[in-house]
Amino acid sequence: MKQLEIIKPTVEFRLIDYHLTGAPIINQTRKLKDLSKIFKDVKAFYKMDSETLTYTVQAWQPIPEGTPGGLFFGTSTIMPGKVGDEYFMTKGHFHAQSQSAEFYWGVRGKGTLILMDRTRKTWAEEIYPVSLHYIGAHIAHRLANTGIENLIVSACWPSDAGHDYEEIAVNGFSARLLEINGNAVLVESNDHQ
Repeated sequence: MKQLEIIKPTVEFRLIDYHLTGAPIINQTRKLKDLSKIFKDVKAFYKMDSETLTYTVQAWQPIPEGTPGGLFFGTSTIMPGKVGDEYFMTKGHFHAQSQSAEFYWGVRGKGTLILMDRTRKTWAEEIYPVSLHYIGAHIAHRLANTGIENLIVSACWPSDAGHDYEEIAVNGFSARLLEINGNAVLVESNDHQ
């Protein structure tokens, strides 16, 4: 960049469809087959098409991951659907640098942000357009779509936070979000997912 130069940004966040364009954007997709161990109803899971798109993630990482003092921006889009009575959801994670916090905000659709602290206490917050969520240090988080359209959530997190998916893969969350009598209900779970 030259002194006093005005340039066009390399990344845009389209407010029509909430899609990131430009470079460098990381695009990830998760199909049902990528989530085989997070749903409780194994019979229902294996009756479904394993190629079903469950969620996508876009991330703008303008600096290398692990760089202190920077920020990343991204969006997650969770498709509507259920495995048995359990809503489509993300894998969920703690941050590798567990003291890192994060902001989520609802952009489109209806869903739930499931949160769990290090003592395995689990609670949830409703997500909807304009909702704003602070995810504090040492808190695992997972998104679930409880609506009939795509749930789109944006996020901003420290560039050195990292992701610890392994702890959730091994120990799971201490509660599950199920549809019971047409409502999203958080229920205790002892089955380690």
